[in-house]
Order: sequence, then structure tokens, then C-alpha cells
Amino acid sequence: MCGITGWVAYERNLAAERATAEAMTETMACRGPDEAGTWIAGPVALGHRRLAIIDLPGGSQPMAVETPEGPVVLVYSGETYNHGELRRELSDRGHRFRTRSDTEVVLRAYLEWGADLAERLNGMYAFAVWDGRSGRLTLVRDRMGVKPLYYAETADGVLFGSEPKALLANPLARRAVGADGLRELFTLVRTPGQAIWEGMREVEPGTVVTVGRDGLRTRVYWRLETRPHTDGRRETVERVRELLDDIVSRQLVSDVPRCTLLSGGLDSSAMTALAARQLRASGGTVRSFAVDFVGRTENFVADELRATPDTPFVHDVARESATEHQDIVLGSEELADPELRARVVRARDIPAGFGDMDASLHLLFEAVRRRSTVALSGESADEVFGGYKQFFDEDARRGGTFPWLARGAHSPGVAGGLLDDSVARALDLPGYERDSYADAVSGIRRAEGESDFEYRMRVLCHLHLTRFVRVLLDRKDRASMAVGLEVRVPFCDHRLVEYVYNTPWALKSFDGREKSLLREATADVLPRSVYDRAKSPYPATQDPKYHRALQRNVEELLAAPSHPVFDLVSRERLERMARTPAAGSTRNARYGMERALDLALWIDMYAPTLTLS
Repeated sequence: MCGITGWVAYERNLAAERATAEAMTETMACRGPDEAGTWIAGPVALGHRRLAIIDLPGGSQPMAVETPEGPVVLVYSGETYNHGELRRELSDRGHRFRTRSDTEVVLRAYLEWGADLAERLNGMYAFAVWDGRSGRLTLVRDRMGVKPLYYAETADGVLFGSEPKALLANPLARRAVGADGLRELFTLVRTPGQAIWEGMREVEPGTVVTVGRDGLRTRVYWRLETRPHTDGRRETVERVRELLDDIVSRQLVSDVPRCTLLSGGLDSSAMTALAARQLRASGGTVRSFAVDFVGRTENFVADELRATPDTPFVHDVARESATEHQDIVLGSEELADPELRARVVRARDIPAGFGDMDASLHLLFEAVRRRSTVALSGESADEVFGGYKQFFDEDARRGGTFPWLARGAHSPGVAGGLLDDSVARALDLPGYERDSYADAVSGIRRAEGESDFEYRMRVLCHLHLTRFVRVLLDRKDRASMAVGLEVRVPFCDHRLVEYVYNTPWALKSFDGREKSLLREATADVLPRSVYDRAKSPYPATQDPKYHRALQRNVEELLAAPSHPVFDLVSRERLERMARTPAAGSTRNARYGMERALDLALWIDMYAPTLTLS
């Protein structure tokens, strides 16, 4: 796992711009703390920061192959889980390897198949290839968008990088956010390609972007497609288990310490148990980590989202799977620390967080990184298997808006009252959500003979897998890479996603519960307590001390009435939120205070030019 960046400028020699190229590369230091490298020649500059995972001495980048027609140079971020099979195929075709790294496999695959190599990769990746033979740059992103990749066209070429901060380190990039960028910030709508910053785009998942003197072209090499499903229940459960065993086996490969992130829910418990079984067969043991809060289990209060605390279930899994387990227990004062908030905002490049859940995730990953370099996560199983409550909610099923918004999951405290009235009118967030929804559902194809109800459920699944999941994958990537931790997501393997997406909802929920297929496919490795447990989201602190710490931080912000955050935020409403007692606090008040603090920090850090039109 690494950070990549680069600059192509066809009308200049970038040898004179080494300082800028190195500054762009240095912004990726957190993603790659082990090594830095740059390659500059004529119109191209490539930068790489390395987090060494496989072939520690042999995987340095940028990695180049000299050909008679010119150099071919790769900067690569991610993991290719089928690199062993590809290496053997390429060796049979005459390629000779100098390293054991998957990076060299990707480079040799490009030499063999060009940009068509993307269809052959299984993994999470974002990479760029400069082909000196044709004078073209090729950008490639994995199918599900697990690894990020951004680009911005310039007058004579392009800038690119793993994160916006890499592009923003170049004077050609504008620190400006327009109306649509603000709309993305203040809704839970994730528009493909939208990067918030003006002039900047994301390489969309499953897409190749090619840049040449004649301009820029994009090609989609993978999309979620409707296909027939002919397996019965038993065959479907068996196929899911077969895929999971293969996926976990591939993703356990590492030359550095690895572990699992264990929440006590079905997703992470199944993944941990499968990993433990596989490692036990070879004499190994799984390390597992869980986040907890001081006094949470003893003082837990059930709410509409969480019926039970996580820790008892975490310990059941750790005991049954014999993991080497550690709870990471966090206090409210550290969660509300302004310095931590600043690290979180800087990691995201935008103030689009989830409050204390972002803070605790960052602290969890910091603690895990002191002991391991690679972690397996249960992220995305809810999107794949249908785990959220909205899958069973009639309002969400009827459509008309994104299903998570039908349950009121839009940014409370922002769309729900924090924004200044004139800003809210100018942005028209409800209209933006309606238009985005119409665009998102327009290309979903109905299966032959599919009932109205099954098609509505297909639409819900498609929206979660193409829109909602990207919010969570981006959050996971930024929080983990900010501390140099590689987090792998087995449930995002495209083979599993394709298979389960096309499984009828009647099979996905054959026992009337969420994630029936996953539960049944892993029943033999789960504790009964976890098998029976209802879905519980990532935990949030319930400690009133956290609320009071937020209030103190907000009071400091309110003491600076000329702060530009109040060009967006209603000062009067924020004052009311800050006066809400902790004992009677609403979700809107707490979240509103968190978002206002994030916005203020982001404005201080990036000094963006904001426009509402």
C-alpha cells in the first residue's frame, strides 16, 4: 500500500520542477512511511511513497523497464491478490522478473497487455503508467473503488494523486469549492467522479483514464451488471462460502504482521473466524483488535441503531477462534481533542466526517499500526449482503430517494438546521438529492422475469454498492493510510460482489433476517451469540463528557464571530446546539457541533475559495 502522484506537462521540461514534484510526493508520506522515490524525464514527473508489504527489499518505486522505444514507468498503490497466477502466465510468455513484488507483475502485465491488464487483476489498486513509447499516461482504478485516485486537467497535461492534497501541492491546482462540491459535503450523496474541489475529478471505479497530447479519454472496464442466477439455496450458500475461503486466503498473504478488525458483528466475526481457521491449519494465530469506550459496556443504553454493546460479542469470537486479542479503549477527552480533529480533517482533505466515529476509527488505527501493518476488515458486507435496516423499511423500498436518506440518515445538524438559511436556499440540497437519485437509478437493468418487488430490491442493492459503499471505503482508506496501515476489504472482491448482487432478494433474506447468506455460509465458525445477533453499526460513544467537551470547543469557535465558517453556518443555531444539555442532547445537536468544528478547521487549513453558484 502506498501513495502515488504525478504531473504530465507536454509543453515543458519538468526537470526544472523537481521541487514541486517532490512536494507533491511528500504529501503522501503518511501513506508510505517506508520509502520515497521520484522519476522525472522531459514532460513527466512521477512520485511514490511506499508502505512495504510484499518483497520488502525489491518493491521500490517508481519502477521502470527500458525498451528500445522508450521507458515504461509505473507508480502503484494497492495489492494484486492474483499476482502469483499472473506471474506464472507472464513467465510462460517470456517475461523475466527481478523481484517478488506484485508491483513488477503489474508493470510486466502492462507491457504484455497494455491497459487491458485491468480486466485481469483481482485486488484493490490505483496506479499510473507512463509509456515513453507512445508518450501517454494511463491511470487505472480497481473495480469497487477501494483505493482512491484523483486527477485534474491542466492547459498542457494533467496532475494526479492518491489524495487531493497531492494535487493541491502544485500551484496549478485551485483551492476552490463550488456549489456542487458543497452539496456533496452537506448530503450523503456520492456522485461518481465528483472530487469536491473545482477542476478535480476522481478516476471512477472500474475505469481507465488515458492522457495524451490529443487530450484525455476514459474507458469503463467493469460495472455492476444484471445477470441470471440459477443456483438454489444450498448451492448459493456453498458458493458464497467457497468464495469467502478463497478471498480470505488470498488476502492473508503478507510479508509483514497482519491482523483483523473485530467488532463482534456478523461481518468482522465471520472474516476473523475464517482467517483464524486458515492460519491455524499452518500453525499460525490471528491477532484481532476492537474499539471500545471507557465504561461503555457497563453503562450501555440501547437506542434505535444499537441494541447491545459490542465487547461481549467481540470476546466470544476471540475466545472461540483463539485469536490474540486486544481491546483499544478510548476516553471522551481524547475523542474530543482538537488536535485529533485536525488530523482527521487533514486526512480527508474535506470536512465530510462522521464525528466521534471518525475520531475513534483514527485512534483505533493508530493503535493497531503499532502492532501490525496489514489488517482485514469486515467493511462492505452490509452493502453486499443487505445488512442495513433500510433494506427492510417500506419507505426505502418504495424508492424516490436514496434508501439511507429515506430513513433520515442525511447529515443531521447540517441539512437539518445548521446551515445559514440563505446558504441552504442557494444549495437546494433536496433538489440535488432528487436529481442525483434519478441519475443513479437510470441505468439499472431489470432481470428477465424479475418481479416488481425483486427489481426494487435490486435497485436498493445497486445503490448501496455503487454510491453508499464509496462513502465508507473512502473513510476507511483515509483513516488507515493517515497512519500507514493497510486495511484490506475481503467483501469487496468483485467475484463475490457480482455473485451476490445477482442473487434474488428472496435468497439473500431466506430466513427473514439481514445477511442470511453470509450467516448461513459461516455458521460453522461463528459463536452462537454472534449468529443470533442483530445488525449493530460501528459504535459511537454515549459518554456525556464527550458532549460537554464538544460544547467547550464550540464556545471557543463562537468567541470568534468573524470566522469565515459563519458564512456557511448559522451562528444562532450553533449557539442553541452548544446550550443543549448533555443529558437531553439530540443527535442533531451533537452532530451539528461536530460538523461546525470540522468546517472551521478545514477553512483554517486549506483557505478554500467557496462559491454558491
